[in-house]
Amino acid sequence: MVVINMTKTLKKSDTIFELHGQHIVVVGLGKTGQAAVRFFLQHGARVSVSESSPQSSISPEFIAWLRENNIACETDGHTMDLFTSADLIFVSPGIPLTIKPLNEARRLNIPVIGELAVAAHFMRTPVIAVTGTNGKTTVATLLGDIFKAASRKVFVGGNIGTPLFDYISGAQDADIVVAEVSSFQLDTGGSQNSLPFKTAILLNITPDHLERYTSFASYVDSKFTIFAAQGPDDYAILNADDAEIMNRRNLWPACQKFFFGKHLADLAGASIHGSKIHLKNSSSLTLPNNIHGESYDLAVTCLKNPPNLQNAAAAILGARLMGCPQQAIQKGLASFEPLEHRMTLVTEIGGVSYIDDSKATNVGAVYSALEALQQPIILVAGGRDKGGDYSILVEPVRQKVKHILLIGEAKDTMARAFLAFTNVEMLDTLQEAVLRAASLAAPGDAVLLSPACASFDMFSSYAERGDVFRKSVLGLRENPASINKETTVQ
Repeated sequence: MVVINMTKTLKKSDTIFELHGQHIVVVGLGKTGQAAVRFFLQHGARVSVSESSPQSSISPEFIAWLRENNIACETDGHTMDLFTSADLIFVSPGIPLTIKPLNEARRLNIPVIGELAVAAHFMRTPVIAVTGTNGKTTVATLLGDIFKAASRKVFVGGNIGTPLFDYISGAQDADIVVAEVSSFQLDTGGSQNSLPFKTAILLNITPDHLERYTSFASYVDSKFTIFAAQGPDDYAILNADDAEIMNRRNLWPACQKFFFGKHLADLAGASIHGSKIHLKNSSSLTLPNNIHGESYDLAVTCLKNPPNLQNAAAAILGARLMGCPQQAIQKGLASFEPLEHRMTLVTEIGGVSYIDDSKATNVGAVYSALEALQQPIILVAGGRDKGGDYSILVEPVRQKVKHILLIGEAKDTMARAFLAFTNVEMLDTLQEAVLRAASLAAPGDAVLLSPACASFDMFSSYAERGDVFRKSVLGLRENPASINKETTVQ
């Protein structure tokens, strides 16, 4: 077995941020922002924080900690004076880069950075990074499980919920870091001076976050910067079935490119055939570690259906390129459990399946969900619009969706997009939508919560939205009399 050298020699250069004594303004106090404050304080910086939300949104314990450490904290908005007084500004992923204080800071040549830019100077462990519009968390979690099955000490973090700061602040004693990376993180650290990922995976690109980006093209540009710091000994893994990715696959020529998908033709990588994944060379490129010809059968795993089949192919290829043995990969695949709110079956009532796909916050994720289901669908959708193109969903809606029940701020816009193709109703709450779906559903149907929108108009997160759906569905099972069966759309 060939194993990649896991010695901790990944610093891009010997130049380390000189943080001691610098005035650093941390913008945004979510998990990453709070971790950044602690990291910069640990390295002797003078730290201030700026949060757009009221102080009541921050935990009292953290407010008390800020006071104990003499850290100035402004809330309810960002002030120009604080930003322009900084030597360095750290921006949390959720902060738009176009706010006026940041524009003014950049005009004054004050550096504006994010977590990946900091990690580029402090990370001493090989990193495999995962990005894409959909599937990032599934693939990052699956990779973590696979490396654990191989008895590798692994840290899984980034956009998945545990900041990379938590790792670079400590002993850095893992064999490998799995980093889930969002476009927002890449925007503040995805340049040639950023973290050089040993392996970088780009799962897919469909329209998302267009309320933040000036165009779909700029969103795509952001995703591709995951490869910007890679060199000739690094690996890029790309989706061969994604036209947007394939059109741009030669933008970063320095790294070695491998692919996954159903249509590899003469490309090297992970080829999907039914529920099996085969690793193959191309006529011009040989897979390292003598892995050509290996096969993985997912027929008896929870990953056997799209889009998880594609996610598994990317994870298998990534883990194998990083030297993980085949047996450990098979063990990790077999033991993997689906993540919550991602095509999760809540229950069946009267022959009707109720499926929680609340994590589907963009049109690409909903498209995958509709493609994965074979039975007639009653779709519950809507929320806060993210600028997506709902016309992408027209064909699967026309073919598979009996009714669409819409909630949230985007329901009028979505109704106009689908009225010509299926029955559409608008409701005020998710609970009402569940009741209405139950009244419309026939045995053999699926009631699918797959919103295509953000949750923040009605819920604190997609997870809360999914929990409300689940609770409402289980309430139907406990009180079947609440289901008022109807045969016509009101």
